[in-house]
Amino acid sequence: MARNSEFIEFVKDQLAPLGPIVSRRMFSGAGIYCDGVIFALILRDTLYFKVDDGNRSAYQAEGLSPFSYQAGGRPVEIGAYWRVPERLFDDPDEMVAWARAALAAGGRARVKKKGRRRGKP
Repeated sequence: MARNSEFIEFVKDQLAPLGPIVSRRMFSGAGIYCDGVIFALILRDTLYFKVDDGNRSAYQAEGLSPFSYQAGGRPVEIGAYWRVPERLFDDPDEMVAWARAALAAGGRARVKKKGRRRGKP
């Protein structure tokens, strides 16, 4: 667990230019939030950013795919979170640019979710 905590702190430091970054434990990892919006997950020392139609093409261009895991002997895909390209850890400015796009995706998802709660289409 110590290694995971160190990685979470490292990621929070890299994403600090976005604003106040908060991590909350979830499942076997952590959710990463900025201004109350979840935009990233850390699972097994791997960083995943929130993805939607606004930023998915960048991940596809990198040859990446959504987060997935095995359940009941079959793969389960979570299309809303995609693995961050490893090269971003060596380029803090680009990491923050991708994180801004993920934060925007998280904001859009939050608006959609609130709309559904009120019975809006």
